[in-house]
Amino acid sequence: MTALNWEGCLNVRDLGGLATEDGRRTRHGAVVRADNIRKLTDAGWRSLAEHGVRRIVDLRLPQELATDEPRDVDIDVVHVSVLGEALDEEYIAELDAQLASVDDVADHYVYSYVDWLERYREQFGRAFAAVADADADGTVLVHCMGGKDRTGIVAALLLRLAGVPHATIGEDYAVTAVNLEPSTSRWIPAIEDEVERAKWARLAATPAAAMERVVLEIETRYGDVAAYLRAAGLHDAQIDRLRNRLAPA
Repeated sequence: MTALNWEGCLNVRDLGGLATEDGRRTRHGAVVRADNIRKLTDAGWRSLAEHGVRRIVDLRLPQELATDEPRDVDIDVVHVSVLGEALDEEYIAELDAQLASVDDVADHYVYSYVDWLERYREQFGRAFAAVADADADGTVLVHCMGGKDRTGIVAALLLRLAGVPHATIGEDYAVTAVNLEPSTSRWIPAIEDEVERAKWARLAATPAAAMERVVLEIETRYGDVAAYLRAAGLHDAQIDRLRNRLAPA
């Protein structure tokens, strides 16, 4: 994993260079994960282009897209809202109640992330297909708002498909809290509502064990990540392209 310093974003990294279970390393320049790239400055967009990005897979909700400043981007952009067209208020309340019921925030992430992967399986399938169908010679960038939850899930399953061990996937996920701290340390203390402030303070954490457990749970339910992707609508050729994108030669 290589941290990328793209002006305007905090949480950008290339998923290349991670050790696989057979002792090799994932490919550089294949997949980049990021927070909201619509915050990039002009210099940041130049860095993105110079890194070889040919396709952007944007996982945000339509309401999140609506806040974007107008910008012409000469790169293929695929929008796939993996959490549906809008979050249901009752579902949000259910997630908040679950978070309040657990002592370890990792337990909440396992509950919520696995539920997302099941509840929105078709949408996640479309996101993975967008990565699979991209130009094999170019870099694919996947992002949401913070590059933590939706992007974190997609990155984790891509890495597992490429043969990266669970512990390493967890370590990659854990980097996000550190990267976003300059932002979270400002906006979370500014929340006036005490309950909301406490909730977001907990959700700023990204414990490695959380994502390790999510991947293990998907493998337990489906057998492996490839089987989950098939259930999400991908065909074998797409799954092979996903695996080969990050897998070492």
